[in-house]
Amino acid sequence: MRVLILQFRVVAALVLRETRMTFGTSQIGYLWAILQPAATVAVMVILFSLIRRQPPFGSSLALFFATAILTLEMYNKFSVSLMRGFTSNKALLTYPMIRETDTLMARTVLIISIFSIIYLLFYGALVGLGYAPLPAYPERILAAFGATAFLGFGVGTINAVIYVHINAWQHVEKVIARPLFFLSAVFYIPSNLPPQAITVIKWNPVLHLVEWVRTGYYPNYYSEILNVFYPLAIALVLTLIGLTAERFTRKKRF
Repeated sequence: MRVLILQFRVVAALVLRETRMTFGTSQIGYLWAILQPAATVAVMVILFSLIRRQPPFGSSLALFFATAILTLEMYNKFSVSLMRGFTSNKALLTYPMIRETDTLMARTVLIISIFSIIYLLFYGALVGLGYAPLPAYPERILAAFGATAFLGFGVGTINAVIYVHINAWQHVEKVIARPLFFLSAVFYIPSNLPPQAITVIKWNPVLHLVEWVRTGYYPNYYSEILNVFYPLAIALVLTLIGLTAERFTRKKRF
């Protein structure tokens, strides 16, 4: 029991440290964390409005884009932030009570906290301003939120292990992540694509998470692609591989 309490205190202290490192002492840092995904949604809405495009589904462009962009932003935040979890805390890892996995858990808690606030504020603002109704199945949105964190943790853990040994991996990760904006159904309904295209994009687990969120928000949204077990299975496999690789490469690090 004392060990668990100690680990909890270690992770809590690391969360506070990560918060200061991420946002500094200025409130502008906290505000930017919220405004960044909102700005992306706003740009998409403006562009589609200028060309007089209707929402691919529903009556709100902002809501349709938000269901994909917020999910993708959260996944990318995990992937990039956890990748530097070991290197950014190199000095702290010399203390015996702090383990490598503690740094990953601290960043995970911080990201989940940040995006919980972003989700509540952003969707709350859309509902309050009349751009979106209340979600039809909020439990599905919560499940998709948790699955996104799980998948992001798995990918981020593997990135962290690779990045310690290959610094150039950060550039490779950017190249891999860039097409996700087009492959994750940000501005289209994947079920309406030709079968050949569906065969390709359905391998993207983030796409399933986006579809999961949309089936939770829209009462009559139908997805031929969605398989809720697929991103969970990918997340489980990646997490096991990442944690195992971290354990076996721990002595070779730094």
